Amino acid sequence: MTQPKYQDQVALPEICTLNAVPLARMIRQRQISASETMAAYLDHIERVNPHCNAIISLRPRGELMAEAAEADAAIARGAPVGPLHGVPQAIKDLAMTRGLLTTFGSPLHADFIPEADAIFVERMRAAGAIIIGKTNVPEFGYGSNSYNPIFGLTTNAYDPGRVGGGSSGGAAVALAMRMLPVADGGDMGGSLRNPAAFNNVFGFRPSQGRVPADTLDPFYGQMAVEGPMGRSITDVAMLLSIQAGYDVRAPLSLDDPGFRYEDQLAIDPKGLRFGWLGDLGGHLPFEPGVLELCSGALALLTGIGARVEPATVNFDPEKLWQAFITLRQQAIGGRHDAFYRDPARRALFKPEAIWEIEMSHRLTGLDVYEAGVSRGAWYRAFTTLFERHDFLLIPSAQVFPFPADQHWPKEIDGRPMDSYHRWMEVVAGATMAGCPAISVPAGFSAEGLPVGLQIIGPPRGDLQVLQAAAAYEAACPWLGRLPDLFR
Repeated sequence: MTQPKYQDQVALPEICTLNAVPLARMIRQRQISASETMAAYLDHIERVNPHCNAIISLRPRGELMAEAAEADAAIARGAPVGPLHGVPQAIKDLAMTRGLLTTFGSPLHADFIPEADAIFVERMRAAGAIIIGKTNVPEFGYGSNSYNPIFGLTTNAYDPGRVGGGSSGGAAVALAMRMLPVADGGDMGGSLRNPAAFNNVFGFRPSQGRVPADTLDPFYGQMAVEGPMGRSITDVAMLLSIQAGYDVRAPLSLDDPGFRYEDQLAIDPKGLRFGWLGDLGGHLPFEPGVLELCSGALALLTGIGARVEPATVNFDPEKLWQAFITLRQQAIGGRHDAFYRDPARRALFKPEAIWEIEMSHRLTGLDVYEAGVSRGAWYRAFTTLFERHDFLLIPSAQVFPFPADQHWPKEIDGRPMDSYHRWMEVVAGATMAGCPAISVPAGFSAEGLPVGLQIIGPPRGDLQVLQAAAAYEAACPWLGRLPDLFR
C-alpha cells in the first residue's frame, strides 16, 4: 500500500463533501443551516489550510457566522434567495472584492482594500454567496505556480511537495481539499485549466466575452477571461450561469443566453466527433507519461459512443506562440509601466514581471498589429476544424505538478524552456481563438500526480462544451479520489 504523502491525516466533515448545487439546495430547504455549513467549513479550513496555503485573507469567524445567521433568517422568513445563498466562497486574489484585502500577490498592493466588487463577484454576492476570504495566486497572476512574497506558496492537494499550479492555484487546491464547494478563477494562459489539471478538478475557460470584466482596456484587452471551477460539471455550469451575461461596463460582453447552463447539460454523446491534437505534430514537448495518460483518457469518450480521431491545425504553432507572447507583453507592459519607471516600485516586481515589462518596451506598434493579424489567421485555421469535429482535445499541461522548490520547469523531456511560461504553451491555442475550453481530470501517474485533458469547443459554444464535459464526467473514474490528507 502506498504511504500517504502527508505526515498526519484528518477527518473530512460530511458537509464539506457536498458539491455546491446540492449544498445550496439543502440550505434553501432547511435540511441544513447556513450556520452549520459555515462552522463546518471554517473548522475544516483551520485544520487543512496549513497543509497547503490555498485560502488567504480569511475574515474573522464572528463576522462570517453573523452573515450565515442572517442567511438562515432570510430563509426562515420566506425571502427570495439565490442559487448560492448561504454558501461559503473565497474569491481569487486577482479580483476586486469590496471591503476585503485584494493584493494581486504583490507587495505593491499589500494593503489595498477595494471600494467595489468585480462584476462577477458582485453577481456572486447577489446570488447569496458569503465571501469568507481570498484564494492565493502568483504575483499579478504571472506564471502557473501560485507563490508570492506576501502569502507564500500554495502546494498541491495530492502531494504537498509539489506545486498547486496557477494562477487560480489557491482556488483549485481549495476545491480539491474540500475547503470550498465551488470556486472562481481567471485565465489568460491556462490559469483556470492548469491548476484544475494539477488538482483533479474542473476548470472552465468560457468564450471570450461570456463573463463580463470591467477592465481598464475593455476594447483591446481580450486575452484574459473570468470563469468557474468545480468538482462537478453541474456546479461549474451553475456558477457560469451566475457570472455570465452582458454588462454595460464591459462593452464586448455577450448577452445572457436565456437559460441556466446547469439545466441544459443532458445530451446523448453517441456520434459526437472529437479531434485529438496531441503534441501538435511534435511541436510540443511533454514530460513522459502525460501524453500517454491523456491518450488513455480518450477511451472514456469512445466508451460512451463518441468518435475520436487525429486532428491537425494548418498553422505554424511557433508563429502562434510568438503572437501570444507579443500580445501578452503589450498588455502586461501597459498595465505596469508607471510603477516600473519608479525605481523603488520596480524593485518590488518579481523577475518574470520585469521581463514582461522590459520586453514590451521593445515592441513597436507594427509588432502588435502583426501579432493581431497572426491571431486572426490562427482563429480562422483553428475554427475550420469544427467543420469536421464537434470538439477538439489536447492535454491541459505539458508536465505533471513539479517540485515545490521550483518556480517553473526549465526544460521538458530534455528540451529547454526559453521563458517562464513556455512550459504551458499547450493552452495558448484556445486562448488565441477565444474559444471555450474546459480541463477535465484525465488520471494519475504512478506517483499519484494528477493530469488533465482540455475539451475545446467552437466559438461561443460554451453550452456544448459543458454538455460534452458532463458526458465525460459520467464515465470518469477519478473524480472521487481524495487527497491522502483525508482518512
